[in-house]
Amino acid sequence: MDAIISWISNALYDYVLIILLVLGGLYFTVRTKGAQFRLLGAQLKSVTEKSKDGKVSSFQALMVSTASRVGTGNIIGVSTAICLGGFGAVLWMWVIAIIGGASALIESTLAQIYKRKGKDGGCYGGPAYYIETAFKKRKIARPLAIVFSILLILTYGVGFNMLASFNLQSTFEVFNFYNADLTPWIIGGIVALFVGICLFGGGKRIIKTTSTLVPLMGVAYILVALVVVVLNIGSLPSVFAEIFRSAFDFSAIFGGFSGSCLMYGIKRGLYSNEAGVGSAPNASASAEVSHPVKQGLVQVLSVFIDTLLVCSATAFMCMASGVVPTPEISGAAYVQASLKATLGGFGPIFIVVAMVLFAFTTLVGNLFYVDKAVIHILGKEPDKKFKAVYNVLASLLILLGAGLSADLLWNLSDIFMGLMAVINIPVICILGKYAFRAVKDYDKQRKEGKDPVFVASNVGLDGNDLDFWKE
Repeated sequence: MDAIISWISNALYDYVLIILLVLGGLYFTVRTKGAQFRLLGAQLKSVTEKSKDGKVSSFQALMVSTASRVGTGNIIGVSTAICLGGFGAVLWMWVIAIIGGASALIESTLAQIYKRKGKDGGCYGGPAYYIETAFKKRKIARPLAIVFSILLILTYGVGFNMLASFNLQSTFEVFNFYNADLTPWIIGGIVALFVGICLFGGGKRIIKTTSTLVPLMGVAYILVALVVVVLNIGSLPSVFAEIFRSAFDFSAIFGGFSGSCLMYGIKRGLYSNEAGVGSAPNASASAEVSHPVKQGLVQVLSVFIDTLLVCSATAFMCMASGVVPTPEISGAAYVQASLKATLGGFGPIFIVVAMVLFAFTTLVGNLFYVDKAVIHILGKEPDKKFKAVYNVLASLLILLGAGLSADLLWNLSDIFMGLMAVINIPVICILGKYAFRAVKDYDKQRKEGKDPVFVASNVGLDGNDLDFWKE
Protein backbone atom coordinates (compact mmCIF):
# COMPACT_ATOMS: atom_id res chain seq x y z
CA MET A 1 0.00 0.00 0.00
CA ASP A 2 2.85 2.37 0.90
CA ALA A 3 4.53 1.73 -2.48
CA ILE A 4 1.32 2.26 -4.47
CA ILE A 5 0.46 5.52 -2.68
CA SER A 6 4.05 6.74 -3.11
CA TRP A 7 3.91 6.00 -6.86
CA ILE A 8 0.61 7.90 -7.24
CA SER A 9 2.03 10.86 -5.32
CA ASN A 10 5.17 11.02 -7.45
CA ALA A 11 3.20 10.71 -10.71
CA LEU A 12 0.83 13.50 -9.67
CA TYR A 13 3.62 15.93 -8.83
CA ASP A 14 6.08 14.93 -11.57
CA TYR A 15 3.67 15.28 -14.47
CA VAL A 16 0.68 17.39 -13.45
CA LEU A 17 1.08 19.71 -10.51
CA ILE A 18 4.43 21.24 -11.37
CA ILE A 19 2.90 22.49 -14.63
CA LEU A 20 -0.35 23.70 -13.03
CA LEU A 21 1.30 25.44 -10.10
CA VAL A 22 4.10 27.19 -11.96
CA LEU A 23 2.26 28.13 -15.15
CA GLY A 24 -0.90 29.08 -13.23
CA GLY A 25 1.04 31.26 -10.80
CA LEU A 26 2.99 32.94 -13.60
CA TYR A 27 -0.21 33.59 -15.55
CA PHE A 28 -1.87 35.24 -12.55
CA THR A 29 1.28 37.25 -11.82
CA VAL A 30 1.39 38.65 -15.36
CA ARG A 31 -2.35 39.37 -15.55
CA THR A 32 -2.35 41.24 -12.21
CA LYS A 33 0.91 43.05 -13.06
CA GLY A 34 2.70 41.47 -10.13
CA ALA A 35 0.08 42.49 -7.57
CA GLN A 36 1.69 40.31 -4.90
CA PHE A 37 4.73 42.62 -5.03
CA ARG A 38 3.44 46.05 -5.98
CA LEU A 39 0.54 46.02 -3.50
CA LEU A 40 2.55 45.01 -0.44
CA GLY A 41 1.59 48.21 1.41
CA ALA A 42 -2.08 47.59 0.64
CA GLN A 43 -1.73 44.04 2.02
CA LEU A 44 -0.59 45.40 5.38
CA LYS A 45 -3.32 48.06 5.40
CA SER A 46 -6.07 45.53 4.60
CA VAL A 47 -5.15 43.40 7.62
CA THR A 48 -5.84 46.27 10.03
CA GLU A 49 -9.37 46.98 8.78
CA LYS A 50 -12.08 46.36 11.36
CA SER A 51 -15.37 44.60 10.67
CA LYS A 52 -18.82 45.93 11.44
CA ASP A 53 -21.26 44.56 14.02
CA GLY A 54 -18.81 42.01 15.40
CA LYS A 55 -18.51 40.09 12.10
CA VAL A 56 -15.32 38.27 11.06
CA SER A 57 -12.58 40.80 10.30
CA SER A 58 -9.78 40.56 7.74
CA PHE A 59 -7.34 39.93 10.58
CA GLN A 60 -9.42 37.05 11.97
CA ALA A 61 -9.73 35.49 8.51
CA LEU A 62 -5.96 35.88 8.13
CA MET A 63 -5.39 34.12 11.45
CA VAL A 64 -7.64 31.17 10.55
CA SER A 65 -5.93 30.67 7.18
CA THR A 66 -2.48 31.26 8.70
CA ALA A 67 -3.31 28.79 11.50
CA SER A 68 -3.72 26.12 8.83
CA ARG A 69 -0.75 27.29 6.76
CA VAL A 70 1.65 27.93 9.64
CA GLY A 71 1.89 24.56 11.31
CA THR A 72 3.95 21.41 11.53
CA GLY A 73 4.91 21.79 7.87
CA ASN A 74 6.95 24.86 8.77
CA ILE A 75 9.13 22.74 11.06
CA ILE A 76 8.88 19.10 10.02
CA GLY A 77 8.11 19.81 6.35
CA VAL A 78 11.11 22.12 5.92
CA SER A 79 13.37 19.65 7.73
CA THR A 80 12.17 16.80 5.51
CA ALA A 81 12.71 18.86 2.35
CA ILE A 82 16.30 19.73 3.33
CA CYS A 83 17.23 16.23 4.56
CA LEU A 84 15.80 14.45 1.52
CA GLY A 85 16.19 17.10 -1.20
CA GLY A 86 19.18 19.14 -0.05
CA PHE A 87 19.68 22.85 0.70
CA GLY A 88 18.45 23.76 -2.80
CA ALA A 89 14.89 22.77 -1.83
CA VAL A 90 14.70 26.00 0.20
CA LEU A 91 15.06 28.18 -2.90
CA TRP A 92 12.31 26.27 -4.72
CA MET A 93 10.05 26.69 -1.68
CA TRP A 94 10.61 30.46 -1.98
CA VAL A 95 9.86 30.37 -5.71
CA ILE A 96 6.62 28.44 -5.29
CA ALA A 97 5.53 30.89 -2.55
CA ILE A 98 6.34 34.01 -4.58
CA ILE A 99 4.57 32.68 -7.66
CA GLY A 100 1.80 31.15 -5.55
CA GLY A 101 1.06 34.52 -3.96
CA ALA A 102 -0.72 35.50 -7.18
CA SER A 103 -2.77 32.29 -7.11
CA ALA A 104 -3.75 33.03 -3.50
CA LEU A 105 -4.86 36.52 -4.54
CA ILE A 106 -7.11 35.22 -7.33
CA GLU A 107 -8.73 32.32 -5.44
CA SER A 108 -9.49 34.43 -2.35
CA THR A 109 -10.81 37.34 -4.41
CA LEU A 110 -13.17 34.94 -6.20
CA ALA A 111 -14.26 33.48 -2.85
CA GLN A 112 -15.22 36.98 -1.73
CA ILE A 113 -17.06 37.79 -4.96
CA TYR A 114 -19.14 34.58 -4.87
CA LYS A 115 -19.61 34.32 -1.08
CA ARG A 116 -23.03 33.49 0.37
CA LYS A 117 -25.02 35.20 3.10
CA GLY A 118 -25.59 33.20 6.28
CA LYS A 119 -28.75 33.14 8.38
CA ASP A 120 -26.95 35.11 11.09
CA GLY A 121 -26.09 37.88 8.63
CA GLY A 122 -22.49 36.73 8.26
CA CYS A 123 -20.93 35.27 5.13
CA TYR A 124 -19.30 32.05 3.97
CA GLY A 125 -17.99 30.52 0.76
CA GLY A 126 -14.97 29.02 -0.98
CA PRO A 127 -14.12 27.10 -4.16
CA ALA A 128 -17.17 24.80 -3.89
CA TYR A 129 -19.42 27.86 -3.96
CA TYR A 130 -17.70 29.73 -6.80
CA ILE A 131 -17.73 26.50 -8.82
CA GLU A 132 -21.48 26.05 -8.25
CA THR A 133 -22.44 29.69 -8.81
CA ALA A 134 -20.24 30.50 -11.78
CA PHE A 135 -20.93 27.25 -13.64
CA LYS A 136 -24.55 26.79 -12.54
CA LYS A 137 -25.77 26.38 -16.13
CA ARG A 138 -23.55 23.32 -16.59
CA LYS A 139 -24.60 19.93 -15.24
CA ILE A 140 -21.12 19.25 -13.91
CA ALA A 141 -21.17 22.22 -11.51
CA ARG A 142 -22.79 20.59 -8.46
CA PRO A 143 -20.97 17.21 -8.79
CA LEU A 144 -17.61 18.95 -9.25
CA ALA A 145 -18.25 21.18 -6.23
CA ILE A 146 -19.14 18.15 -4.10
CA VAL A 147 -16.03 16.27 -5.24
CA PHE A 148 -13.94 19.29 -4.25
CA SER A 149 -15.61 19.43 -0.82
CA ILE A 150 -14.98 15.71 -0.27
CA LEU A 151 -11.31 16.14 -1.23
CA LEU A 152 -11.05 19.08 1.18
CA ILE A 153 -12.42 16.89 3.99
CA LEU A 154 -9.98 14.09 3.11
CA THR A 155 -7.07 16.52 2.86
CA TYR A 156 -7.58 18.52 6.04
CA GLY A 157 -9.71 16.30 8.25
CA VAL A 158 -7.84 13.09 7.42
CA GLY A 159 -4.44 13.61 5.74
CA PHE A 160 -3.20 16.87 7.24
CA ASN A 161 -4.61 16.34 10.72
CA MET A 162 -3.27 12.79 11.02
CA LEU A 163 0.11 14.01 9.78
CA ALA A 164 0.13 16.96 12.20
CA SER A 165 -0.58 14.56 15.06
CA PHE A 166 2.27 12.27 13.98
CA ASN A 167 4.68 15.17 13.59
CA LEU A 168 3.81 16.48 17.04
CA GLN A 169 4.41 13.19 18.85
CA SER A 170 7.66 12.62 16.91
CA THR A 171 9.26 15.61 18.68
CA PHE A 172 9.11 13.66 21.97
CA GLU A 173 11.47 10.96 20.65
CA VAL A 174 14.48 12.80 22.12
CA PHE A 175 13.29 12.19 25.68
CA ASN A 176 14.17 9.08 27.71
CA PHE A 177 10.55 8.33 28.59
CA TYR A 178 9.59 7.89 24.92
CA ASN A 179 8.34 4.40 24.12
CA ALA A 180 7.72 3.84 20.41
CA ASP A 181 4.88 1.40 21.08
CA LEU A 182 3.05 3.45 23.69
CA THR A 183 4.03 7.15 23.79
CA PRO A 184 2.62 8.11 20.33
CA TRP A 185 -0.85 6.88 21.36
CA ILE A 186 -0.74 8.69 24.70
CA ILE A 187 0.28 11.99 23.11
CA GLY A 188 -2.20 11.49 20.27
CA GLY A 189 -4.95 10.87 22.82
CA ILE A 190 -4.14 14.03 24.78
CA VAL A 191 -4.08 16.18 21.63
CA ALA A 192 -7.33 14.60 20.37
CA LEU A 193 -8.98 15.37 23.72
CA PHE A 194 -8.03 19.06 23.67
CA VAL A 195 -9.06 19.47 20.02
CA GLY A 196 -12.38 17.78 20.83
CA ILE A 197 -13.00 20.25 23.66
CA CYS A 198 -12.31 23.13 21.27
CA LEU A 199 -14.60 21.65 18.61
CA PHE A 200 -17.52 21.24 20.96
CA GLY A 201 -17.14 24.93 21.78
CA GLY A 202 -18.11 25.85 18.21
CA GLY A 203 -16.64 27.86 15.32
CA LYS A 204 -16.30 31.12 17.25
CA ARG A 205 -14.01 29.46 19.75
CA ILE A 206 -11.84 28.20 16.88
CA ILE A 207 -11.49 31.74 15.51
CA LYS A 208 -10.77 33.18 18.98
CA THR A 209 -8.21 30.47 19.80
CA THR A 210 -6.29 30.82 16.54
CA SER A 211 -6.38 34.63 16.66
CA THR A 212 -4.65 34.51 20.03
CA LEU A 213 -2.11 31.72 19.52
CA VAL A 214 -0.88 32.25 15.95
CA PRO A 215 0.83 35.64 16.48
CA LEU A 216 2.37 34.56 19.78
CA MET A 217 3.84 31.32 18.53
CA GLY A 218 5.03 32.88 15.27
CA VAL A 219 6.91 35.74 16.94
CA ALA A 220 8.53 33.48 19.57
CA TYR A 221 9.64 30.97 16.94
CA ILE A 222 11.14 33.58 14.63
CA LEU A 223 12.99 35.27 17.51
CA VAL A 224 14.64 32.01 18.55
CA ALA A 225 15.54 31.28 14.92
CA LEU A 226 17.16 34.74 14.66
CA VAL A 227 19.19 34.06 17.80
CA VAL A 228 20.46 30.78 16.33
CA VAL A 229 21.35 32.41 13.01
CA VAL A 230 23.15 35.33 14.71
CA LEU A 231 25.18 32.92 16.85
CA ASN A 232 26.20 31.11 13.64
CA ILE A 233 26.47 34.20 11.43
CA GLY A 234 29.84 33.12 10.04
CA SER A 235 28.32 30.13 8.29
CA LEU A 236 25.74 32.13 6.29
CA PRO A 237 27.89 32.76 3.18
CA SER A 238 28.51 29.04 2.73
CA VAL A 239 24.82 28.30 3.42
CA PHE A 240 23.67 30.68 0.66
CA ALA A 241 26.30 29.30 -1.71
CA GLU A 242 25.06 25.75 -1.11
CA ILE A 243 21.41 26.76 -1.56
CA PHE A 244 22.06 28.19 -5.04
CA ARG A 245 24.57 25.51 -6.06
CA SER A 246 22.18 22.72 -5.13
CA ALA A 247 19.07 24.47 -6.51
CA PHE A 248 20.57 24.83 -9.98
CA ASP A 249 22.33 21.48 -10.20
CA PHE A 250 20.07 20.40 -13.04
CA SER A 251 21.99 17.20 -13.83
CA ALA A 252 21.19 15.97 -10.31
CA ILE A 253 17.61 17.27 -10.47
CA PHE A 254 16.69 15.58 -13.72
CA GLY A 255 18.75 12.50 -12.88
CA GLY A 256 16.32 11.73 -10.05
CA PHE A 257 13.41 14.14 -10.40
CA SER A 258 11.07 12.61 -7.80
CA GLY A 259 13.70 12.87 -5.08
CA SER A 260 15.26 16.14 -6.22
CA CYS A 261 15.48 19.45 -4.36
CA LEU A 262 13.09 20.93 -6.94
CA MET A 263 10.36 18.36 -6.25
CA TYR A 264 10.77 18.43 -2.48
CA GLY A 265 10.74 22.23 -2.57
CA ILE A 266 7.47 22.22 -4.52
CA LYS A 267 5.83 19.48 -2.42
CA ARG A 268 6.77 20.83 0.99
CA GLY A 269 6.29 24.44 -0.14
CA LEU A 270 2.77 23.70 -1.33
CA TYR A 271 2.03 21.68 1.82
CA SER A 272 3.13 24.63 3.91
CA ASN A 273 1.60 27.66 2.13
CA GLU A 274 -1.32 25.94 0.30
CA ALA A 275 -1.42 28.64 -2.40
CA GLY A 276 -3.76 27.56 -5.21
CA VAL A 277 -5.02 24.51 -3.31
CA GLY A 278 -8.39 26.12 -2.52
CA SER A 279 -8.33 25.93 1.27
CA ALA A 280 -7.71 29.53 2.36
CA PRO A 281 -10.65 30.88 0.29
CA ASN A 282 -12.97 29.18 2.79
CA ALA A 283 -11.60 31.50 5.48
CA SER A 284 -11.38 34.47 3.11
CA ALA A 285 -15.09 34.28 2.26
CA SER A 286 -16.04 34.71 5.93
CA ALA A 287 -14.43 38.16 6.21
CA GLU A 288 -16.43 41.40 6.08
CA VAL A 289 -14.65 43.76 3.63
CA SER A 290 -15.67 46.56 1.27
CA HIS A 291 -13.83 45.09 -1.72
CA PRO A 292 -12.99 41.42 -2.56
CA VAL A 293 -9.40 42.27 -3.50
CA LYS A 294 -8.72 43.43 0.06
CA GLN A 295 -9.16 39.88 1.34
CA GLY A 296 -7.22 38.53 -1.65
CA LEU A 297 -4.27 40.71 -0.63
CA VAL A 298 -4.57 39.53 2.98
CA GLN A 299 -4.14 35.94 1.78
CA VAL A 300 -1.06 36.90 -0.26
CA LEU A 301 0.39 38.20 2.99
CA SER A 302 -0.49 34.90 4.69
CA VAL A 303 1.47 32.96 2.04
CA PHE A 304 4.49 35.24 2.50
CA ILE A 305 4.33 34.99 6.31
CA ASP A 306 4.20 31.22 6.07
CA THR A 307 6.99 30.51 3.60
CA LEU A 308 9.24 33.56 3.30
CA LEU A 309 9.20 34.18 7.04
CA VAL A 310 8.43 31.08 9.13
CA CYS A 311 9.74 28.38 6.74
CA SER A 312 12.88 30.44 6.14
CA ALA A 313 13.35 30.77 9.90
CA THR A 314 13.40 26.97 10.23
CA ALA A 315 15.63 26.53 7.20
CA PHE A 316 18.33 28.98 8.26
CA MET A 317 18.15 27.87 11.88
CA CYS A 318 18.98 24.33 10.71
CA MET A 319 21.39 25.08 7.87
CA ALA A 320 23.48 27.55 9.91
CA SER A 321 23.89 25.15 12.84
CA GLY A 322 26.49 22.98 11.13
CA VAL A 323 24.48 19.77 11.65
CA VAL A 324 24.64 17.75 8.44
CA PRO A 325 21.16 16.83 7.13
CA THR A 326 20.69 13.15 6.29
CA PRO A 327 17.62 11.05 5.44
CA GLU A 328 17.97 9.24 8.78
CA ILE A 329 17.29 12.42 10.80
CA SER A 330 14.67 13.99 8.53
CA GLY A 331 11.79 15.50 10.46
CA ALA A 332 11.83 16.67 14.05
CA ALA A 333 15.21 15.06 14.78
CA TYR A 334 17.13 17.38 12.41
CA VAL A 335 15.53 20.55 13.79
CA GLN A 336 16.08 19.46 17.40
CA ALA A 337 19.69 18.46 16.73
CA SER A 338 20.31 21.84 15.07
CA LEU A 339 18.98 23.80 18.03
CA LYS A 340 20.78 21.58 20.52
CA ALA A 341 24.09 22.23 18.72
CA THR A 342 23.63 25.98 19.28
CA LEU A 343 21.43 26.37 22.37
CA GLY A 344 22.12 23.17 24.27
CA GLY A 345 19.34 21.35 26.11
CA PHE A 346 16.92 24.27 25.66
CA GLY A 347 16.73 23.62 21.90
CA PRO A 348 14.84 20.29 21.79
CA ILE A 349 12.47 21.43 24.56
CA PHE A 350 11.67 24.66 22.68
CA ILE A 351 10.85 22.68 19.52
CA VAL A 352 8.44 20.49 21.48
CA VAL A 353 6.68 23.59 22.86
CA ALA A 354 6.61 25.22 19.41
CA MET A 355 5.27 22.03 17.83
CA VAL A 356 2.50 21.78 20.42
CA LEU A 357 1.35 25.30 19.51
CA PHE A 358 1.90 24.90 15.76
CA ALA A 359 0.13 21.54 15.67
CA PHE A 360 -2.82 22.64 17.79
CA THR A 361 -3.55 25.72 15.69
CA THR A 362 -3.09 23.66 12.53
CA LEU A 363 -5.58 21.06 13.76
CA VAL A 364 -8.32 23.52 14.71
CA GLY A 365 -7.69 25.68 11.63
CA ASN A 366 -7.97 22.62 9.38
CA LEU A 367 -11.24 21.57 11.00
CA PHE A 368 -12.67 25.04 10.38
CA TYR A 369 -12.27 24.23 6.66
CA VAL A 370 -13.73 20.75 7.09
CA ASP A 371 -16.75 22.24 8.85
CA LYS A 372 -17.42 24.51 5.86
CA ALA A 373 -17.08 21.60 3.42
CA VAL A 374 -19.56 19.50 5.39
CA ILE A 375 -22.07 22.37 5.37
CA HIS A 376 -21.68 22.68 1.60
CA ILE A 377 -22.30 18.99 0.96
CA LEU A 378 -25.35 18.86 3.23
CA GLY A 379 -26.67 22.21 1.98
CA LYS A 380 -27.33 23.34 5.54
CA GLU A 381 -25.88 23.58 9.02
CA PRO A 382 -25.78 20.00 10.41
CA ASP A 383 -27.85 19.19 13.50
CA LYS A 384 -26.34 18.70 16.96
CA LYS A 385 -26.26 14.90 16.72
CA PHE A 386 -24.40 14.97 13.40
CA LYS A 387 -21.95 17.55 14.76
CA ALA A 388 -21.28 15.45 17.85
CA VAL A 389 -20.49 12.35 15.73
CA TYR A 390 -18.35 14.44 13.36
CA ASN A 391 -16.39 16.02 16.24
CA VAL A 392 -15.71 12.63 17.84
CA LEU A 393 -14.61 11.16 14.48
CA ALA A 394 -12.30 14.13 13.80
CA SER A 395 -10.70 13.66 17.22
CA LEU A 396 -10.28 9.88 16.71
CA LEU A 397 -8.46 10.49 13.40
CA ILE A 398 -6.02 12.74 15.25
CA LEU A 399 -5.41 9.90 17.73
CA LEU A 400 -4.93 7.38 14.89
CA GLY A 401 -2.47 9.59 13.01
CA ALA A 402 -0.08 9.70 15.96
CA GLY A 403 0.72 5.99 15.58
CA LEU A 404 0.90 5.49 11.81
CA SER A 405 3.82 5.58 9.32
CA ALA A 406 5.31 8.98 8.44
CA ASP A 407 5.83 8.10 4.75
CA LEU A 408 2.24 6.88 4.39
CA LEU A 409 0.85 10.06 5.97
CA TRP A 410 3.04 12.39 3.90
CA ASN A 411 2.08 10.66 0.65
CA LEU A 412 -1.64 10.56 1.48
CA SER A 413 -1.58 14.27 2.33
CA ASP A 414 0.31 15.10 -0.86
CA ILE A 415 -2.19 13.17 -3.01
CA PHE A 416 -5.34 14.68 -1.47
CA MET A 417 -3.86 18.19 -1.55
CA GLY A 418 -2.67 17.72 -5.11
CA LEU A 419 -6.11 16.62 -6.31
CA MET A 420 -7.65 19.74 -4.73
CA ALA A 421 -5.21 21.88 -6.72
CA VAL A 422 -5.97 19.91 -9.92
CA ILE A 423 -9.59 21.04 -9.62
CA ASN A 424 -9.09 24.53 -8.18
CA ILE A 425 -6.37 25.95 -10.44
CA PRO A 426 -8.15 25.32 -13.79
CA VAL A 427 -11.37 26.71 -12.27
CA ILE A 428 -9.73 29.95 -11.10
CA CYS A 429 -8.03 30.25 -14.50
CA ILE A 430 -11.47 30.14 -16.15
CA LEU A 431 -13.04 32.57 -13.65
CA GLY A 432 -9.90 34.66 -13.41
CA LYS A 433 -11.21 37.38 -15.71
CA TYR A 434 -13.55 38.60 -12.97
CA ALA A 435 -10.74 38.65 -10.42
CA PHE A 436 -8.48 40.52 -12.86
CA ARG A 437 -11.21 43.11 -13.42
CA ALA A 438 -11.67 43.37 -9.65
CA VAL A 439 -7.94 44.04 -9.20
CA LYS A 440 -8.09 46.71 -11.91
CA ASP A 441 -11.15 48.26 -10.23
CA TYR A 442 -9.34 48.21 -6.88
CA ASP A 443 -6.25 49.88 -8.40
CA LYS A 444 -8.38 52.56 -10.09
CA GLN A 445 -10.19 53.53 -6.88
CA ARG A 446 -6.97 53.63 -4.88
CA LYS A 447 -5.36 55.96 -7.42
CA GLU A 448 -8.39 58.21 -7.06
CA GLY A 449 -7.75 58.40 -3.32
CA LYS A 450 -10.83 56.36 -2.41
CA ASP A 451 -11.29 53.49 0.00
CA PRO A 452 -12.19 50.85 -2.65
CA VAL A 453 -15.82 49.68 -2.64
CA PHE A 454 -16.90 46.86 -4.95
CA VAL A 455 -20.01 46.66 -7.14
CA ALA A 456 -20.48 43.47 -9.19
CA SER A 457 -21.69 45.24 -12.32
CA ASN A 458 -18.35 47.09 -12.56
CA VAL A 459 -16.63 43.83 -13.51
CA GLY A 460 -19.41 42.51 -15.78
CA LEU A 461 -21.15 40.26 -13.27
CA ASP A 462 -24.90 39.91 -12.86
CA GLY A 463 -25.72 40.84 -9.28
CA ASN A 464 -28.73 38.49 -9.33
CA ASP A 465 -26.32 35.54 -9.12
CA LEU A 466 -24.63 36.95 -6.02
CA ASP A 467 -25.65 37.46 -2.39
CA PHE A 468 -23.39 40.51 -2.01
CA TRP A 469 -21.92 43.35 -4.07
CA LYS A 470 -25.16 44.52 -5.70
CA GLU A 471 -25.88 48.14 -6.61
